[in-house]
Amino acid sequence: MSTQREVLNDVVIRFAGDSGDGMQLVGGQFTLTAALVGNDLATLPDFPAEIRAPAGTTYGVSAFQLHFSSNDIHTPGDAPDVLVAMNPAALITNLIHLKPGGTIIINEDTFDKKHLELAGYASNPLDGDSLSGYNVIHLRLTTGTLKAVEGLGLSNKEAGRCKNFYTLGLLYWMYNRPMEPTLEWIAEKFKARQEFAEANAKALKAGYNLGETVEVFNARYEVGPAKLPPGKYRNITGNQATALGMVAATQRTGLKGFLGTYPITPASDILHYLSRYKNFGLLTFQAEDEIAAIGAAIGAAYGGALAFTTTAGPGIALKSEAIGLGVMTELPVVVCNIQRAGPSTGMPTKTEQSDLLQAFYGRNGEAPVPVVAPQTPGDCFWMLLEAARIATKYMVPVFFLSDGYLGNGAEPWMIPSVSDLPDMKVEFYTDPKHFHPYSRNEHEARPWAIPGTPGLEHRVGGLEKQHGSGGVSYDPENHEKMTRIRARKVAGIANDIPELEVYGDEEGEFLVLGWGSTYGAIRVAVDRMRAKGFNVSQAHLRYLNPMPKNTGHVLRRFKQVAIPELNTGQLAKLIRSEHLLDVVSWSKVQGLPFTAGELEELIEGILTNKNTTPESVRELSTTKVE
Repeated sequence: MSTQREVLNDVVIRFAGDSGDGMQLVGGQFTLTAALVGNDLATLPDFPAEIRAPAGTTYGVSAFQLHFSSNDIHTPGDAPDVLVAMNPAALITNLIHLKPGGTIIINEDTFDKKHLELAGYASNPLDGDSLSGYNVIHLRLTTGTLKAVEGLGLSNKEAGRCKNFYTLGLLYWMYNRPMEPTLEWIAEKFKARQEFAEANAKALKAGYNLGETVEVFNARYEVGPAKLPPGKYRNITGNQATALGMVAATQRTGLKGFLGTYPITPASDILHYLSRYKNFGLLTFQAEDEIAAIGAAIGAAYGGALAFTTTAGPGIALKSEAIGLGVMTELPVVVCNIQRAGPSTGMPTKTEQSDLLQAFYGRNGEAPVPVVAPQTPGDCFWMLLEAARIATKYMVPVFFLSDGYLGNGAEPWMIPSVSDLPDMKVEFYTDPKHFHPYSRNEHEARPWAIPGTPGLEHRVGGLEKQHGSGGVSYDPENHEKMTRIRARKVAGIANDIPELEVYGDEEGEFLVLGWGSTYGAIRVAVDRMRAKGFNVSQAHLRYLNPMPKNTGHVLRRFKQVAIPELNTGQLAKLIRSEHLLDVVSWSKVQGLPFTAGELEELIEGILTNKNTTPESVRELSTTKVE
């Protein structure tokens, strides 16, 4: 049976199996290989909160979606072309995402009575016609794996764990991917256990050879390199980019760096990744709890370090009093919130944008802080740098709002040269003749003096400060003056950030305004609508407090403004209150990002007066902007 070769522009693959099947690992390896061959790519890891949910259950399914292309792409894809289902639970939970006519690669070994019952199947879907609308390829992946690694002295359980690499090898053959990068990774990963290294390498090669011999595939596929701007690229996740931004910020400010943190999903990877960079003068400290973590960061900032703390929404709740202390003491601390679904513990491994109002108002008293938000995984690097620049220039805590989708998602990232990075050199105050801890410069920032410097000794604390001297003050007029100074300082940052840009027509019928991780889905939806001849534009806020000075002017140039958010309309509330515009608010709170198709349907529904709303998105308002 001859196998033809077909050239494709892009492919979306979704690996799915038990949380112990290694789907995140093989998805990550396929992603690295796609990056090495020059594809543009975007990923969507999707895994359960439980460390090891009961095998075979639907709530224990772990999935990894990868979109790779020879074109410029912005999302991990609306729906997979290929679903790899390692067991019945993976099939039943992910089939709804697959494109009609898509390919399903099934591990037939797991479709026994036990696994079918655990997944909730009354009968075996492989025996009926329920999958007739798909190209179903069922293979004995576990059996093939055990045969490939026999004779290496592994137990059946150990040998069975190699089936993820066996499956990965098959997908490498199917899409003509090189095995060498993964073989090198296996050799390094398992260098202390050579039997595991040999077994996984054999499984990978055997899976690749299976594609040649099994005679169930009519074609192999080619996805060529993308035409990206020239430069040196690497694959990067949002959390990795955030960590590298911290390294770059310490280098560009000339300060020692300090991360005071407590592990919490989905922010923990920043601590893990940053701990590799101690040689750059950046200390990582895993505290006993969230309150200790932010307290240590504030102490480090007082001592002259560039301080960071990382967490998610529940951690921000615990840190809120100390963040207020940072506002009162006017010390530069970057607070990174990698948002997840709430409230309380919520859904720890699922994404959301529901902490925006918490960042704005989640402290006692009048305690304004700047808020910035990256729009892609790679942009986490640049916006972390911006957060550090603003914090040190204006002597203020700064919120950096990423989320689980950005933090865990990946894309190709052009590695910048040092000359591309902003000059953020910090000079401490050293003149004892004119030193007052709460005097102000032209930016309303107080001086940053190292405590203990002769003539510059001073104390800070949570009680209100006397303007200038910094002494404790209960004077009513002074309190109002200091409150307004702190607010004016943050508001003045609007003079120091870029104006809001519009993608598409500068004015017209319809503008989609977003922030954070909704960027990619909005961009694709807007491009699709423009290709259909509709007058639709996009604007995206990376600076949320303060917003760019021209925000209101931009919004008023359009007849309608819609704001898609992974919350119940928090930015829409802010826009309505700050700019007195009755915008259209689209919300989704399912722990999943928007797809471009959802937004395309919503935009077209309004512009054609169909008011179409897919079941996965709740439309809060369709009021036109006059």
